[in-house]
Amino acid sequence: MLNRILALAAAATLVAGCGALPQQQQAQPRQSAEPPATSAPPSTDPATPSPAQDTREALAETRSTLTPDLKIEVVGLNRVKGKHLVVQIRLTNTGADKDLPWTGEMGDETRKLGEIRWASGIGVLDEQARTWILPYKPAGGPCLCSDEKRDDLGYFIKPGASISLYAVMPAPSGNQQTATVVTPPAPPMLDVPVSDDPPRGEFPDPGAEPVTPLVHRVVLPSESIDRTEETADDGKDLQVNLSSDVLFAVDKAVLTPRAKAVLSRTAELIDASPATGVKVEGHADSSGNDAINDPLSARRAQAVKAALAPLLTRDGVAFQTKGYGSRRPLYGNDTEEGKRRNRRVTVTFTKPQAAAQPSPAEDVVSTVGPDGDLTGSAKAGGQPFAMEVTGLRRLPGGLGLLTYTIANEGTAEAWYNDLHNGQDWQSYKYQSASAVVLTDQGARRRYLPGRIEVQTGDDPGSYCACSGVSGVRLGAEKFAPGQKREFWGLFALPEQARALQVEIAGFRELEVPVR
Repeated sequence: MLNRILALAAAATLVAGCGALPQQQQAQPRQSAEPPATSAPPSTDPATPSPAQDTREALAETRSTLTPDLKIEVVGLNRVKGKHLVVQIRLTNTGADKDLPWTGEMGDETRKLGEIRWASGIGVLDEQARTWILPYKPAGGPCLCSDEKRDDLGYFIKPGASISLYAVMPAPSGNQQTATVVTPPAPPMLDVPVSDDPPRGEFPDPGAEPVTPLVHRVVLPSESIDRTEETADDGKDLQVNLSSDVLFAVDKAVLTPRAKAVLSRTAELIDASPATGVKVEGHADSSGNDAINDPLSARRAQAVKAALAPLLTRDGVAFQTKGYGSRRPLYGNDTEEGKRRNRRVTVTFTKPQAAAQPSPAEDVVSTVGPDGDLTGSAKAGGQPFAMEVTGLRRLPGGLGLLTYTIANEGTAEAWYNDLHNGQDWQSYKYQSASAVVLTDQGARRRYLPGRIEVQTGDDPGSYCACSGVSGVRLGAEKFAPGQKREFWGLFALPEQARALQVEIAGFRELEVPVR
């Protein structure tokens, strides 16, 4: 069960197969001098962390966006039996005068926890598989990870003190030598080396009891600048959402003259795909009723299929059509923009090996010069705010990581709500720093923050693959005078792009080089 962490030597664990993972032998000089994080006696003060301090050299570090005094370090990243991963995190309060709570910051908002006490938000981004990997869920508890109560960690971390946490999860695909470690409150930590040596410490073996892997899809959306279509790429399938407002007149299922140009690009993508099957699905917004929406959405799907099939240049592609009415909205129907995006025909097929890109428009000229200035300014609550882009880095699998800072340069406390107010139609479970758009003017496409999709019944819940500014992190948009915070967002990144125009909330547009 979850709370059975056994003190067994590595050899005994391998032979007996009891409930603990193999661990590093205590005979190793560097490791034996440091007590395991789980070996400390219980603390009598709930605000006092365990006296066992992990002094290992950090493999990577980052800072909490909400609480900059909370330093987050990876001190262990070990692949076990070729299929599990043990992540060890050290949290340090670098402040001088305030105790810091940690459980709310490190908890996973995508699952029901009951209590805020687990390090369930520690995870790994598998870029190649386009998945967000979180700790196993055992039958007897919510998380195969550190538990504040069971492990006597204390609710607070005192100034200058540290605590050590762990999480056990599926290993990322492909026997990778490095991994991207993610935590809820801070930017991802890239290129963390993965070791195949046994981890130092004592950890439950997920093979000793029934566990459920929590592996969520990461979907990367983009759209044409003219908003005629939006694509969502999960690394396996490409979903092209064609605007019904462009394809059809109101309440009609006859394609408009403009529809052929829109469908031509979709046909090019299908031609570049190995797909033998294509799904065409009609969708409506929440206006009207099922008696109207269901047959109309079905007729629209059939009309798109009839027009799309002759545009293909290869044989062997079978189409399936269906109308869903208003039952599968992409976004909330409480805004006009959300309704517009929900009125769509969705074409889904296997992702092209090399996605077809439209030719650059000859009359497109960038209005932002590459002058190296990656800063901007704005006002909120009567206070001056400054923004600086600190990086746009290309990751494996066609992903990109944007990082930027926002600082209150005024003399009074203020909120910077524009970080999420710009795109509420995206309908995430929690407010996030989602008002960010990357634009490739040559390809005439805009790239929106990625989504972490958590399947709950028929419809997935969407969480932004970006900095959260609500939930347990409520207040991430509230800045004290002089306070600076770092934010991040995950995006699709076109292979040919050397620089993209980046617009963050109310700040000026910048041309940012891709590193």
